[in-house]
Amino acid sequence: MRLKFTFLLIPFFILNLFAQGETESKIKTRWAENITEKNVWKEYPRPQLEREEWMNLNGLWDYAIVKKDAALPKSFDGKILVPFCVESSLSRVQKKVLPEDQVWYSRTFVLPEDWDGKNILLHFDAVDWKTKVWLNGKEVGSHEGGSDPFTFNITPFLQRNSEQELNVSVWDPTDTGMQPRGKQVLEPKGIWYTAVTGIWQTVWLEPVEKTYIKAINPVADIDNDKVTIKNEVEAGTENTKLQIKVIRDGKVIANKTATANKEIEIDIPNPKLWSPEDPFLYQLKVSLEEDGTSIDEVQSYFAMRKISKEKDELGYERLFLNNEPRFQFGTLDQGWWPGGLLTPPSDEAMRYDMDMLKKMGFNMLRKHIKVEPSRYYYYADKIGLLIWQDMVAGFETAKNATQHVKPMAGEDWIRPDASAKDYEREWKSIIDHLKFFPSIVTWVSFNEGWGQYDTERIVKWTQKYDPTRLVDGVSGWTDRGVGDMNDAHHYPGPGMEPAAQNPGRIIVLGEFGGLGLPIKDHLWNPKMRNWGYRTYDSGKRLKKQYAELIHNMAPMVNQGLSAAIYTQTTDVEGEVNGLITYDREKVKMDVSDLKEINELMFHKPVKTMDILPDSEVAPQKMFVSNERPDDLDSKFKKGSKTISGTVKIEKGENAWLMKEFKLNDVPENLQIRLYGVGDIKIYLNGKPVIDEFLRTKRHYDEINLSDYISVLKEGDNTIVMEIIDLKKDAEFDFGMYAY
Repeated sequence: MRLKFTFLLIPFFILNLFAQGETESKIKTRWAENITEKNVWKEYPRPQLEREEWMNLNGLWDYAIVKKDAALPKSFDGKILVPFCVESSLSRVQKKVLPEDQVWYSRTFVLPEDWDGKNILLHFDAVDWKTKVWLNGKEVGSHEGGSDPFTFNITPFLQRNSEQELNVSVWDPTDTGMQPRGKQVLEPKGIWYTAVTGIWQTVWLEPVEKTYIKAINPVADIDNDKVTIKNEVEAGTENTKLQIKVIRDGKVIANKTATANKEIEIDIPNPKLWSPEDPFLYQLKVSLEEDGTSIDEVQSYFAMRKISKEKDELGYERLFLNNEPRFQFGTLDQGWWPGGLLTPPSDEAMRYDMDMLKKMGFNMLRKHIKVEPSRYYYYADKIGLLIWQDMVAGFETAKNATQHVKPMAGEDWIRPDASAKDYEREWKSIIDHLKFFPSIVTWVSFNEGWGQYDTERIVKWTQKYDPTRLVDGVSGWTDRGVGDMNDAHHYPGPGMEPAAQNPGRIIVLGEFGGLGLPIKDHLWNPKMRNWGYRTYDSGKRLKKQYAELIHNMAPMVNQGLSAAIYTQTTDVEGEVNGLITYDREKVKMDVSDLKEINELMFHKPVKTMDILPDSEVAPQKMFVSNERPDDLDSKFKKGSKTISGTVKIEKGENAWLMKEFKLNDVPENLQIRLYGVGDIKIYLNGKPVIDEFLRTKRHYDEINLSDYISVLKEGDNTIVMEIIDLKKDAEFDFGMYAY
């Protein structure tokens, strides 16, 4: 008999009762302890387009928190360590910023003498949310958006042979506005985290000529052994030529010159394909010439890889990588840190999470409603980690509940025009920024109805704008029948939408698991409720339940499941359902054990046989009795009623549900699908096989019963579900298939 686990259930609505409030971080990562103003984020920030000359503006700036729309203050509150946000401990400020406030930043810099005569670009890789910039007392420009990079040409505002004064103001409405903001709120609680205001990624300068290479976007075509270099050259003319050298293993294998701002096709002989097992990157050397004189040069790279949606040998729509079906299994990765909040303490720290996921046997992650620094995606390219990239969703929680579209809602939120323009402008900007990186294979437009609006138009626009990737239009909840995938969320699960009811779409489990383990001395705030969707008291029990989840999920691949995403990589503030603690000091299960368990998901799918279709697939006849039969087999039908489809049981009732089935041959493996809420027992031919608490919501739980094949027999068989002392009205159903 399956063991009955004791666990703590924390329904979603209860989470809002446990406000975290403001708290000084009592934990920190080992990397945070070594951060100073001299070494903070000194790596080159744009590896996809790298120039030799640049200047890092990270470090100590003056700051002041003043009232919204107040002018540049005459004096400042102190020093802030950029690029960490005001609310973070690593910023050395750690103050709350309200919507009626704004933050001013100020610093000076001196340009190198050999930059004289060049155009100077000022880059902000991310500032949350509305930014205005002044140089030497003159306004340079403004930007709205919390996750997309932006650049100003500050050349007209420079003073010759002088120290330059840079001032920046930032206003952020956080969750009182309708702008994309992710999981930030002013009052953190449950799944909502500490607000992030102001500069939170690198600020830097670079010198360029009037005409320069602005962007490179390589698009691989493995079917025709070529790559197309899309490029954007500022102030280019017909006389501006782009020379591209493709380098493999240190040798130039292709060399082509063409007019700037036109697509350039380059043949790649015997291409070496990029994959998680062999993430090979070709190097690019790109030069810009006018009248035979070189005026700009950058280093870049690309990968020969293809992501597509195709049918496999069993007829299921699958995720294909390089024209072969590839199951994608990873974690929900939120990228939060106890010291820096949205900002990792260092490049090394940022890489740690990705390295650990690879060691654990995952081949992908879903970057959950956050955009990381460019170096993050570059490292994913280098180590072979597939990425699903979310749009940074958000909705105004304080005032308008209609912005959160409920799972069964028939209509989307009617978003105000100004807010819709903000969303679409930032989504386009994020795609433009990240489309370079081959590790990104899927765009995710919406998550769980958060600010979801005009779904069909947004999803179809995303598919058209970047046809080189797949689009998961809605991850969880409010599927509108558009996008390449039907994505279910199921906690703890596992469960999936039936492939037969979703022709032409890939079936994925966009979130599941959420198994929690709080570890003393590694909690964000020990006094708050530290929770998981189910919470355990030891690593041993956590591992046992995780292994059971994967054991139950592996057969679902045979039914068309093509990807699964476990919640989550690390703990985050009050959430303790990470595989790693928030401070990255403890991995909650042995890494080699995790890798061995996860390998179960990467098997070749085999054909399944429906023994008993459940009502989601095809309603079947079921016998129902409110009194326990003397025999859970042949005498069951006496005194019972017959129902086709799901069975509704009222609070306080007991019920026994039976289905009959015939077997010509006993299968080698068996899987059951269950729907309901409450303590249940399952009997096969009168023998107990399941005894546990069931809590499904919109999706069927799946359980692997292959260990009980010996209970089956050729000919007539029965399966019985027993429900005792139901705590609330609920529907129940079950079905079985073999493989």
